[in-house]
Amino acid sequence: MESVEFIQSGRKIFMKTNKNRFSYLTLKKINLLFFSIFLVLLPNFVFAAGSGMHSPIEQFVVKTLIQIKDPIFGYDISFTNASLFMVLASIVPLTLLIFGVRSAEMIPGKIQSISEMIFEFVENLLLENTGNSGRPYFSFIFTLFLLVLFGNLLGMLPYSYTFTSQIIITFFMAIIIFISVTIIGIFRHGFGFLSLFLPSGTPLVLQPLLFVIEFISYCIRPISLSVRLFANMLAGHTLLKVFGGLAVMLIGSGSIFLVPVAILPIAAIIGMTALEVLVAVLQAYVFTVLTCIYLNDALNLHH
Repeated sequence: MESVEFIQSGRKIFMKTNKNRFSYLTLKKINLLFFSIFLVLLPNFVFAAGSGMHSPIEQFVVKTLIQIKDPIFGYDISFTNASLFMVLASIVPLTLLIFGVRSAEMIPGKIQSISEMIFEFVENLLLENTGNSGRPYFSFIFTLFLLVLFGNLLGMLPYSYTFTSQIIITFFMAIIIFISVTIIGIFRHGFGFLSLFLPSGTPLVLQPLLFVIEFISYCIRPISLSVRLFANMLAGHTLLKVFGGLAVMLIGSGSIFLVPVAILPIAAIIGMTALEVLVAVLQAYVFTVLTCIYLNDALNLHH
């Protein structure tokens, strides 16, 4: 038995808990073992995913899993690998949140802590960029962040597919955000929304020119928003595949001089995989932050 002390409402409260040191150390060793196995097998997973490919770009090919034809207009609405991972990117965070809030405890467990951290992170992100006026749109921002985040992270798994590496998907998401934000701004401010394109204090002679520049800058927002996410995910995965192919080529050469050299691309793959995970999280954050900034422009007309 171990006594645990914590303060609640200014009073010290003592609780006795069972703590099995042996089980704690065993769990720690198991976690360390799995992490070591992950580092050792990670290059093999990457090689397996790319060893049969002729080009690093081949991993981004959309493949049909279930052939579906529109019976009325004849359009191809097949279920593809991109569709599968979009569904998974929706189900996985939903499952995480369900298990996190199902048994809410005063002292949260791991899953509950992760769920609450994500919730509070997105909430603070929204309020810092939009203020209280953006609170009604929290559900949209929260869903957007989780979709992009888990879409990026699931794409890091072997034999998976990164749908955020497709420009048509990221552009569709960006254009939906652009149209929605514009509609919100028009409904909230009417013709006053046009003042967003004209900074206050602008000399009269420069107003037409600045209006055109600001309007064009506003219209290219969905392009910059979509290309940023698409390009980062495409470049990172392509680079991983190139180094993976190089390592496979060196190992498969059979040369006693070239096989040891394969350690270099393997080490690079491990480092770049960690970097790619960081980029996946960072790009979800950037995508969400920019969406909040665009929403703030529509709500508060801040320039």
